[in-house]
Amino acid sequence: MEGRDARIKRRTFLQAGLAATAAGYAISCAKSGAGAWRFFTEAEAQTVEAISAQLIPADRDPGAKEAFVVNYVDIQLTRQFKKHQRAYRQGIAALDAACRAKYGKRFVELPPEAQVEALNALEESSPSFFQLVLAHTRQGFYGDPRHGGNRNMASWRMLGLPYPPIRGRQKYSEPKAG
Repeated sequence: MEGRDARIKRRTFLQAGLAATAAGYAISCAKSGAGAWRFFTEAEAQTVEAISAQLIPADRDPGAKEAFVVNYVDIQLTRQFKKHQRAYRQGIAALDAACRAKYGKRFVELPPEAQVEALNALEESSPSFFQLVLAHTRQGFYGDPRHGGNRNMASWRMLGLPYPPIRGRQKYSEPKAG
């Protein structure tokens, strides 16, 4: 019976530790103002999501929004794309400022036709930022889901691609009977 009591105590201890860790994380997020995003503010994430949805729209197949491309970009801006953080902050702010000046609304509040017009203007006025967002949208849509985009392998399913095997994890073929 002593072994059973020790297991229960250990399990209770682990559960309490996990609960305390989760509570501490929630408190630190609340104090820091952190939300669901690693780099973006909520408004910036909405803008990038709307941009990517215009660049790769949904039709009979999921588009960039459904493939959660904004999550990919957000994650990568805290990792591989750190050097592009300033470009995103400034580019998103400039796009929203231009939309407010012309339409009186943020980019995400515009109807689809006006969003396309605003993106055409962005491509003319800030081609480097436009190309950066376009490249990252493509990467997030067509890339490996383990990097944060291409949710449910949306683009791979659209293209009819099987999930690519990971080197070293391929199944061995059965030996042929001789």
